[in-house]
Amino acid sequence: MFTGIIEELGEVVSIEEIGDSSRIRLRGPVVCSGARHGDSIAVNGVCLTVVDTPEQLAAETGEFSADVMAETLHRSSLGELAPGSPVNLERAMALGDRLGGHLVQGHVDATGRLLAREPGERDAAGELRWEVLRFSLPETISRYLVEKGSITVDGVSLTVVEAARDSFTVSLIPATLALTTLGAKTVGASVNLEVDVLAKYVERLLESRTLPNLPNLPNLNGLNGLNGLNGLNDLDTANETTGESK
Repeated sequence: MFTGIIEELGEVVSIEEIGDSSRIRLRGPVVCSGARHGDSIAVNGVCLTVVDTPEQLAAETGEFSADVMAETLHRSSLGELAPGSPVNLERAMALGDRLGGHLVQGHVDATGRLLAREPGERDAAGELRWEVLRFSLPETISRYLVEKGSITVDGVSLTVVEAARDSFTVSLIPATLALTTLGAKTVGASVNLEVDVLAKYVERLLESRTLPNLPNLPNLNGLNGLNGLNGLNDLDTANETTGESK
């Protein structure tokens, strides 16, 4: 699990194509600090596993390698990276850490594109105080977005300002513009999108409202409160009388 609070703006060092997958090497001294073989690091919002040996990590180069399988290349924008590309990096959260963003799995749901950038106010020195970005929103995930809800864009936890059917906007403060890849994204660039996993769980639960493994239940429509409980009690009594298992 991650929080969507980027720890470091890293860089792609090299990419080695291995069949239909790739091995990517990245530079990120902060996330490499204390990294071990098998650790999870989010790269532009994609959860990747450190594959370096303990000896390689002990060299303290500030670099790490990760394998990217064909499915990940197909479903995310990692396939568009090249040596020198900047990337957002975040280590997996530790139990007990502050949750500064929201729960992020590192499992990309879809990709979108930056449609527009709208500069906001400027301070006395002429520096931007905030900027509004609009991204395209695939129909397959649009139902999970709500205004003031959370979404992850290239690994960055953001608050939705406007949720339309085919696009959404976010407002970025100077720190986010300066410390993540979103500050330099050009119109038309692709981004990884991950919706709030809680919304997907709620949808799934609402689709599965039937009670499993309880055959021959009476029709309890309209029963609620004590009446509903009495209906279940009557069922228990009937089962005890007939010797049926409950």
